[in-house]
Amino acid sequence: MSLRLRGGLQRGELSLELELEVPMGRTLALVGPNGAGKSTCLSLLAGLLRLANGSLRLGASVLDEPSTRTFVVPEVRAIGYLPQEPLLFPHLSVFDNVAYGLRARGADRLMVRTRVAAWLERVGLGELAARKPRELSGGQAQRVALVRALATEPQLLLLDEPLAAVDASARLSLRHELQNHLAAFAGPRVIVTHDPVDAFVLADRIAVLEAGRLVQIGTAAEIGSQPRSRYTADLVGLNFVRGSVHDSVFTAAAGGSLIVATAIEGPAIATVHPRAIALFRERPAGSPRNVWPATVLGVETVLQGRRVRLGGPLPLVAEVTAAAVQELGLGPGASVWLALKATEIQVLAG
Repeated sequence: MSLRLRGGLQRGELSLELELEVPMGRTLALVGPNGAGKSTCLSLLAGLLRLANGSLRLGASVLDEPSTRTFVVPEVRAIGYLPQEPLLFPHLSVFDNVAYGLRARGADRLMVRTRVAAWLERVGLGELAARKPRELSGGQAQRVALVRALATEPQLLLLDEPLAAVDASARLSLRHELQNHLAAFAGPRVIVTHDPVDAFVLADRIAVLEAGRLVQIGTAAEIGSQPRSRYTADLVGLNFVRGSVHDSVFTAAAGGSLIVATAIEGPAIATVHPRAIALFRERPAGSPRNVWPATVLGVETVLQGRRVRLGGPLPLVAEVTAAAVQELGLGPGASVWLALKATEIQVLAG
């Protein structure tokens, strides 16, 4: 049973047109800049918005199809929906919050009691069943919201920024926990996130939305190796430059050129991993085909080391170790030389 969306709508200035398919037991992450249409897409899947054209199907069931005047209201759809904020009922206990969906579907008391207790134990909240939402931490509240969405055994799971409301200390453990729950969920899963780590860890495939259009879809490795837009390149931490290639020379649209190892001719996109750029205080000797001077604009700390932003004919970002920053004196304003092998530059027709 797969989820298939082919169609769109007009909402204010946003014109959304998408073609997505999520197989059973797979997770798709929707990523993109603010206003790209991610949450609007999730609202379409949940039935909070209607398609203007096309169709939305879950397995053999048609959920939304304007041409046949078919529309299944949200409360009838077999969907588990987790919004950005937990939105727990403040007057209900943890137990009753999780039980709400089951009771609304007419489950008997024994089923409600058994299933809710099992879910709360599963996420380590069994002892908190009688507490009210105001007595919970952010991570605990998000766990309650998650099991409330899962307890009804939905056919489709929708999560809108599931870790956004969680503090950094709880994020790592909750991400791992969410990963396990998703792996155990049999139906299609769709996640909206701004965090590339969440997308790469939780999803099987990633769909990049920009201005209501699907720019790219694929695995993290596929997107990382061939980003199709500036946003996608920034998402995966790559340098992204538009230009054109002629006789193995890539000329950037903004100026500057690189010798590249490609047979492509004409408009192109060049991507360079920051770790492929070597930095020196003096002009290096050796085999790199691309060597040029630059000025350090800034240095940022990342998990893997330090990202050095460089100005010059080709503004790029290099990634080096903390020790290299100290050894080379890579502070703002420092003059350096860049070296980059032609074979380290990925070129796509563009």
